[in-house]
Amino acid sequence: MPPHSGARCPPAPPRARAYMGNVTHAHPAPRAAAAVRAPLDTGASDALGPLPAWDLSDLYRAPDDPALAADLDRAEAEAKAFAGRHAGRLGAMEGDALAAAIAEYERIEERLGRAMSYAQLVFSGDAADPANGRFYQTVQERVTAISSHLLFFTLELNRLEEPALEAKLAASPALARWRPWLRDLRVFRPHQLSDELEKLLHEKEVTGRAAWNRLFDETVAAMRVSVAGEELTVSAALNKLSDRDRAVREAAAKGISQAFGERIRLFALITNVLAKDKEIVDTWRRYPRPTSARNLANMVEDEVVDALVAAVRESYPRLSHRYYALKARWLGLEKLRHWDRNAPLPEEEDRLVPWREAVRRVLDSYAAFSPRLAEIGGRFFERPWIDAALRPGKASGAFAHPTVPSAHPYLLLNYHGKPRDVMTLAHELGHGVHQILAAEQGYLMSGTPLTLAETASVFGEMLTFRAMLDAESDPRRRRALLAGKVEDMLNTVVRQIAFYRFETLLHEERRRRGELAHERIAELWMEVQRESLGPAFELTPDYGVYWAYIPHFVHTPFYVYAYAFGDCLVNALYGAYREGAVPDFEAKYLDMLRAGGTRRHKELLAPFGLDASDPAFWRRGLDVIAGFIDELEAGGV
Repeated sequence: MPPHSGARCPPAPPRARAYMGNVTHAHPAPRAAAAVRAPLDTGASDALGPLPAWDLSDLYRAPDDPALAADLDRAEAEAKAFAGRHAGRLGAMEGDALAAAIAEYERIEERLGRAMSYAQLVFSGDAADPANGRFYQTVQERVTAISSHLLFFTLELNRLEEPALEAKLAASPALARWRPWLRDLRVFRPHQLSDELEKLLHEKEVTGRAAWNRLFDETVAAMRVSVAGEELTVSAALNKLSDRDRAVREAAAKGISQAFGERIRLFALITNVLAKDKEIVDTWRRYPRPTSARNLANMVEDEVVDALVAAVRESYPRLSHRYYALKARWLGLEKLRHWDRNAPLPEEEDRLVPWREAVRRVLDSYAAFSPRLAEIGGRFFERPWIDAALRPGKASGAFAHPTVPSAHPYLLLNYHGKPRDVMTLAHELGHGVHQILAAEQGYLMSGTPLTLAETASVFGEMLTFRAMLDAESDPRRRRALLAGKVEDMLNTVVRQIAFYRFETLLHEERRRRGELAHERIAELWMEVQRESLGPAFELTPDYGVYWAYIPHFVHTPFYVYAYAFGDCLVNALYGAYREGAVPDFEAKYLDMLRAGGTRRHKELLAPFGLDASDPAFWRRGLDVIAGFIDELEAGGV
């Protein structure tokens, strides 16, 4: 997502966990990305220098590459043969034989994952091209059909009784290697349905949630926003919300409101249908509340998430309310409007940061902490693994897609040259480095829960920010840097918890009252925005449609708290690093990233003396933001 939202698109995991939460397979990830067209010619292009576009040939040469068709044919034959050999027989298998079966299952899933990753990337590169949409849908349908033959495997594994499985694990070191994957699979055991229902839900995914996701993506990609007589993509219009000229920001805000307002009934329909779809599945699976499936998939306890949300909401007055009151004074405004939220400070430099300079800043910051991190990060710039160019039809925002361990991640961002774009680069590069390090765990165990997936990305941002701040001696520029970081942290923590609160209210009311009119959705949106932003803002009615552009609500319900989780976690983690209280911090940090999905958050944080189940943990993370605001206040503003 662009900076004004405070969120990027969620990084797609190596393989997507099924929506229902108890099956792992290779069909669509939350969001990924794309065949490359010529960059959009913008006025800033010369100042930014050449922007890279990715080359997806490390996956396949083109959508009609015979290797893609051959991989799908081979995966289909292997999946059918696998089912023929193993369906109904897992309970009688010895541990070593079961371990071999899991390894074979992983190989087939990775082959499907490569095909699906390529289709997602092609589509994200230009979702406005109908050919890309058809290709994405075709591959998605084929992968779903093939993986139906594999569905029995995880269902049957979950039907094994615990004592029987433990006996197999104890007798077989080969099977014991898969213990983390089996552990994560079996947390969904109480919510598993019959084989027939699981197969039905799996096969209907392509005409259900996935189809609504595609409709949302294609609609937003094709939209144009009128700003002062200029027709802009949604991404370009959103970028105008951080323009120095308040009139430009206001024009962009009103253009966005008009563009989404004209289509608000469609976005409300998409939201209502997906919320109802989730309710139906949650009811069948006996999830107690709308957020339960996401928390379980994130391997985080409900009470830990509740503690995070409560801590952030309680801190609104000392964080966002206090900061935005300061900002109103800096801008000389009695009240802020929503188009002022990401306005640059009066002393903030207008200079655009050329791409090469951004790359240097990020890699130097990484290298100062860990030469190993910088070496891995450098690969993304030495090779065509990044798409930063601006062009119509391209997915807005930014993400890192890990693809498969036998290949490498790809990064997508829309680089406009703003300081926040440098932070976005640092963020997505953190994801990419994390994904490369975790790849050694293999396809099934390299993916991290969403709450931990943000660790390396936010840590990379913090490294880059601290390097820039420590190097700055001019008080005015230092204040601008510090304020920019505070805004990013508020966007990542406060704004994402407000998003989470909005989703919670919407889904709960949808379940009580039935379909919600777009006017009611707007009321819920405005309620949480007023609470989180505070009295410094006077929100105009046209802001009521802004919920409609957030892709997280469509692609990955209740994802957004992971950003706040990650930011607070990294604040505490980085504090431990700066204090020098943890011996061999770099080695422990790299080890944490290499773990992928093999360890839970308690195990990962223990070497650093941190515990996310302790309420003081969240206060420590929020205190970092409050401390930055203290410094800004002490500057005599």
